[in-house]
Amino acid sequence: MSQFPTGFATPASIVDALKAEAGDSPKARASFARGRCVRGTYVPSGRAEEITRSLSFTRPSRVLARFSVGGGNPKVADADKLVLRGFSFRLGAVDQRSDILTQSAPVHYARTLDQMLAFLKARTPGPNGGPDLENVRAFSVANPETLHQASYIAAHPPRGSFAGTTYWGVHSFPATNSRGETRFIKFKVVPVGGNVTLTEEEARMKPADFLHDDLENRIRAGDIRFSVMALLDRPGDPTMDVTIRWPNEDRCEEVRLGTIVITGIEPNEACDAIMFDPANLTEGIGHPPDEIFAARHAACTISFAKRR
Repeated sequence: MSQFPTGFATPASIVDALKAEAGDSPKARASFARGRCVRGTYVPSGRAEEITRSLSFTRPSRVLARFSVGGGNPKVADADKLVLRGFSFRLGAVDQRSDILTQSAPVHYARTLDQMLAFLKARTPGPNGGPDLENVRAFSVANPETLHQASYIAAHPPRGSFAGTTYWGVHSFPATNSRGETRFIKFKVVPVGGNVTLTEEEARMKPADFLHDDLENRIRAGDIRFSVMALLDRPGDPTMDVTIRWPNEDRCEEVRLGTIVITGIEPNEACDAIMFDPANLTEGIGHPPDEIFAARHAACTISFAKRR
C-alpha cells in the first residue's frame, strides 16, 4: 500500500517530484531528460491490419523520434546502468499521428499515481545531497512491486547502443483491427541487428557520451532499423497493473506491425519543440485502462510547459 492516502497524488505533484528527485533542472524534461532527436521512416508489414486499423500503423509515413537516457538529470552519464534507455517516436501523416513512448524495461516502477509519488518522495535528496536510505528500504519493503523494474535492469547486462536495445511500451493498448475485432496488445520495439550489450567492466570504461556518439556513428555509416511488434494478449492477462508482465510474456504470440528506419540526426530543437504525447493515438489504437497512463497526458503537458 502507498504511504499516501488515495487521491493525494496529481499529475502536477508527480512532475514536481520527478524534478525534485533529479535535482530540479528548470529547463529539462521531468523524465528522460537527456536525449538525441532523429528522423526516419515507417513501413507497415502485410499483417498490420490484422491487429489494428490505425492509419498510423497501416500506412507508410515519416518518423520523428528521440532516443534518451532515463531520469530527469540532463547530465546523467550514458554508462549509468541503473537508469532506463528510452525511445519515443511519432509516426503517421498530419491527420493520423500517433506518439508511442517505449523504454528498455517491460514494466513501470509504480502501479498507481499515489504509489509513484511516494516512490519519488522516498528518493528525493535530503540536505546531504542523497536520499534517506532507511526511507527507501522501508518503502520498498512495504511496496515490493516497485522493485520489479530495478530487478529487471539489474538482471540484464548494460546496453551498448541505442540502436541495439529492445524497448517496451509497458501499457496494455486496446487495438481494433480492420474487421472490428478488439484485443489488448503491448508494443515491443526490437533492433533488427540484435541487442548490443556490454560487460560491467566495459560499461565502466565507456565515456559519458558513448551512447550518443555510437548513435551518430551508426547513422553516418548507414540506417538503423527496428521491428515494431505487437504482443497479443490471452484471456486473463492483466491490463491494469504496469508493474507486472503478462504471464509468459516472452513466449506470447507477436505480430510485426512494421519497420522503423532511422536515417538521420535531427537538431534536438525539433524534438524539444513538440511533446511526445502518449494520449495522441489514431483510431484503431485505444487508451490503456491503467491509472498511470490516465495521468501521463496531463503530466507531459505540465512538464512541456515548464521547460518552455
